[in-house]
Amino acid sequence: MISRIHYPFAVLPTLLSTALLLLLAGGIACADALSLKPFKDDLFAYPATLSSGNNGAYTVIDYQELRDINARDEVPERRVHAQYTDTSVRKVQQDLLLKTDAGDVRHIAVGSTTGAGIIVLYLHGQGGSRKQGVDDFTFGGNFNRIKNLMAGNNGLYLSPDFPDFGDKGTAQVAALIDHYAEQSPGAKIFVACGSMGGALCWKLASSTDTGARISGLLLLGSLWDESFFSSPAFKRHVPVFFGQGSKDPVFAVEKQEAFFRSIVAKSKTYPTRFVRFETGTHGTPIRMTDWRGTLNWMLSKAP
Repeated sequence: MISRIHYPFAVLPTLLSTALLLLLAGGIACADALSLKPFKDDLFAYPATLSSGNNGAYTVIDYQELRDINARDEVPERRVHAQYTDTSVRKVQQDLLLKTDAGDVRHIAVGSTTGAGIIVLYLHGQGGSRKQGVDDFTFGGNFNRIKNLMAGNNGLYLSPDFPDFGDKGTAQVAALIDHYAEQSPGAKIFVACGSMGGALCWKLASSTDTGARISGLLLLGSLWDESFFSSPAFKRHVPVFFGQGSKDPVFAVEKQEAFFRSIVAKSKTYPTRFVRFETGTHGTPIRMTDWRGTLNWMLSKAP
């Protein structure tokens, strides 16, 4: 039974005003929770835009090796200049082992391992390891930036090892996601895949459980997979970001662009973006992708 309380007429305006204030405060809190605060945005901003299309969803960015590697790095491709990093984030970095039914998962966690509002995973490519995704100095300091963005925004960043890019690797990454999702039940979960790691991105999207749980995918110098169109993630309109170098010798930019356009063709309102780094090669998107801008867009579109 629902009991009803009768308030004097004079009290109603006060009650309505209070309720409105609470609603507004809640809305502001939600807005704050779904927008990452800046971290060195001026240093990591994209260079000039050369062209764009698809109402801004497709962008061609001016990339120059002399400027974006040689001038940015103290030792080209090995150590970025100090102003691009803040290594104090290592205070909240842990090298951990999670025992799961799919096997032991070694991973590095940065930030809030419980109660996080956002979780970002980076899945390395062929020949990589969990250490690649937390290296503060390579790839122009961009991994240091995502670590600081998560640590500074009640987030969690995960960089795991996995045995392969097939079913076993997928099962272990899925188990890792399940574990931390249970520790942070309100978190939006985004999976970034570098190079061959993209095979895991698409397999996770197609998984009945994980495809219904993740909030977005980032493909960085990676591959495509037509099975995505029948996946739970696609049906949920999970946002997808593509970053690709125009001179990528491993995965041809034309094929990734064609896959991006096939997504748009199937659903004109599907939340997807493509950033083409003109003259960039295979590792360029990992170096150049604007983590904060991309994740804030994904947070605004995530189901």
